[in-house]
Amino acid sequence: MVTKVFYTFALFKEITSMKPSEQTLQQLDRAIRKIADKFPPAEETTQMTDVHIRVTQETGEVTVFNDDDEEITRLVIEQWIDNTDDDFYEQIASVLRKSIETNKELVENMSILKPFSFVLEDEEKESLEELYLVDDEVVIIDPDLMAGLDEDLNDFMENLLKD
Repeated sequence: MVTKVFYTFALFKEITSMKPSEQTLQQLDRAIRKIADKFPPAEETTQMTDVHIRVTQETGEVTVFNDDDEEITRLVIEQWIDNTDDDFYEQIASVLRKSIETNKELVENMSILKPFSFVLEDEEKESLEELYLVDDEVVIIDPDLMAGLDEDLNDFMENLLKD
């Protein structure tokens, strides 16, 4: 019974979650490389604290800005056009985070004074989530990896104490 419920939940989650297409992943990788090209490795670093990734849900437009609101690059993700999911930004945050991590070496060698972050924003410029932090001393763990950890630890402790 438990296996059947888990399988049903996993199937439901797979159907309802946005799986990025190959084209979407390629577009995002290309955008990350364009951002890195604007800040090639150099001895002198740019004083910037965040790379702002602004996404418009209706149009699928992704625009990347620096701290001074100057555009770095722009693209349209067709898969995201007219997506009306309530958890749209949570879904794309995961996709964006994975794309940044795929290009980790490029991102971490950009000539921006550390620490700096990649931040997801909505069309009203409201910060929604820190996607990636670049710092020599701090590591941010992907929230998707940590989901349900409290429950798992509580179950583990409960089972351990029963014995």
